[in-house]
Amino acid sequence: MSTNQQNKEEEVDLGSLFMIIGNGFRKIFDFIGKIFSGIFHIFILILLFLKGNIVKLTIASIVGAAVGGYQEFKKEQSYGSDLLLQPNFNSARQLYDNVHYYNDLVEQKQYEKLSQIFDISEEEANSIRKFEVKPIRTSNDIIESYDELILAIDTATVKSYNFSQFKSAFTDFDYKIHQVHVEATDNAVFAKLDDVIISSIIENEYFNKIKNITSENLYRTDSLLRQNLKQVDTLRQVYMSTMLEEAKKESNGTNIDLAGANKSTKELELFQTNRIINKDLREVSENILEKSEVINVISNFQPIGYEIKGLSKNYAVIYASFGLLAMVVFLLLLKLNRFLKVYKNK
Repeated sequence: MSTNQQNKEEEVDLGSLFMIIGNGFRKIFDFIGKIFSGIFHIFILILLFLKGNIVKLTIASIVGAAVGGYQEFKKEQSYGSDLLLQPNFNSARQLYDNVHYYNDLVEQKQYEKLSQIFDISEEEANSIRKFEVKPIRTSNDIIESYDELILAIDTATVKSYNFSQFKSAFTDFDYKIHQVHVEATDNAVFAKLDDVIISSIIENEYFNKIKNITSENLYRTDSLLRQNLKQVDTLRQVYMSTMLEEAKKESNGTNIDLAGANKSTKELELFQTNRIINKDLREVSENILEKSEVINVISNFQPIGYEIKGLSKNYAVIYASFGLLAMVVFLLLLKLNRFLKVYKNK
């Protein structure tokens, strides 16, 4: 009797558990259904708003496009050109400061000062519309910089400084390649600008001192590695000749050389050392190539600039979008005003 009662109680408990689980799933599905229902309701309201005001919105867009088209017809044709640079020795910050200074002169219409800095006519300086600098953002730069950090610091520090923290602290100045963008109405002025921008960095005394010290250290390291490589090659030749002589002796007798395995291991160690030194030499050579200058020029300004076009630059599109947006805001404010009047009279 007691066994049957216990079974019934277990069945009741399981039934209650399944009921609770079912109610939980039902609430989740009801919640998801309400979200989709709300989204659909908002979508229908937007369609009703557009349907009721399509004429007003169209007129606002046409008026904006007409005003913008007139402005587009009147504006001067702008040209652009880009300079790609790879700054070394943390000189990127100085590059950014200089370019921002040139742009400030343009915004303040200091054309005489610009003509003096770049050794161009005041008319050519007057044609410049904008200086801009930004990094060429690639995830490889962040990963490579983090790898270099890992190799340079101890294991305990690495554990307390993960990749996410490093990535969040990575700034625009830390990227390898940077783009200097210039816009002007004279499409032939760009070729006269890059030398001044570059020389303003490479003539800095502080950066030149770092460059000279770095070059000396790299060439010294290169010389030491080449000497080590010669020594390793010499040792390998000695081991090879010794092993050949002992092999000849063994072929003439019945002696068993128990040290043969040890010599073979040393030969493998020398081979591995040779590979490591060659790898280090390759890295040093790459560093010498990259850091022989304060700033490396990847690509100069194009002698003739390219035309700046596109919908985002077209005044007709910009004004049409602004007119449409302004009309939407105006109509929404009218609806809000009517709603407040009705709410006040309740």
